[in-house]
Amino acid sequence: MPSNALTPPTTPTPAVLLCFDDELPSATRLAQAANMTAVLIERHRFPDGEIKLRLPESLPPQVIMLRTLNDPNEKLLELLLVAQTARSLGARHLTLVAPYLAYMRQDIAFHQGEAISQRIVGSFLAGLFDAVITVDPHLHRVTALQQAVPAAHAIALSAAPLLSDWIAAHRPQALLMGPDEESAQWVAMAAARHGFDHAVCRKLRHGDRSVAVELPVMALVGRQVVLLDDVVSTGHTVAQAAQQLLAAGAVSVDVAVTHALFSGNALQMMQAAGIGEVWSTDCVTHPSNVVNMADTLAAALRSQ
Repeated sequence: MPSNALTPPTTPTPAVLLCFDDELPSATRLAQAANMTAVLIERHRFPDGEIKLRLPESLPPQVIMLRTLNDPNEKLLELLLVAQTARSLGARHLTLVAPYLAYMRQDIAFHQGEAISQRIVGSFLAGLFDAVITVDPHLHRVTALQQAVPAAHAIALSAAPLLSDWIAAHRPQALLMGPDEESAQWVAMAAARHGFDHAVCRKLRHGDRSVAVELPVMALVGRQVVLLDDVVSTGHTVAQAAQQLLAAGAVSVDVAVTHALFSGNALQMMQAAGIGEVWSTDCVTHPSNVVNMADTLAAALRSQ
């Protein structure tokens, strides 16, 4: 062969998407959108509660792990086992796609001795993965995801545009309302996309299940209100806001949320408060899911 002959180009080994069986539908949608193969991780639970995981015998250099972190405690251990095993099996670049990212609320110590879970969990994930992709992380006193998760690449996407599209199709005259000041960023983004009127409530939190909501001063009679937020957990805040909105003359109150955690009887309590429709994304699997985030997540994976 002549010394100046060109080396034939090689086709890069495609990335694989690792997942667990409880997230197979979400993984299948993401794999199709990102043009990759979804591969199940085998999981066995011993009688004493310990878990054993089995990954494919060999892995390509680029590996994506899908794990949304609702009910996060055991899942964080799974990520530790998966990431270190994947490295030993050939993975050189690991990306975590965590549509819901847990432990982001506690970003300071409110009382002496409290663990600042955002910093601890964020650093833990950054030590395992080269990139972390999430949707609408609950960041309050930090302005960028990388401050909470100091990975080489920390990407925060938003579901607000797609939720706005859904609202525009079903409540075209909606008044978008944030249940508290922290929701203002998502409400403003969703409102700007379709020109919705918007405002936010003021929330005083007395405990996990004890909140007081103060409505903004504005005309509410005859309005179709959609409460929009990044996450609904116990449902107390949106339920109280809905009761006050209806008492103030709103003709309907619906809820649009990125992460439908809905712990305990949250959904039933929200419905009892007069909330009509509840719309959520598939970041957390729930019967209220109407917005599919696979294309948005796949675009983020391609941009790495």
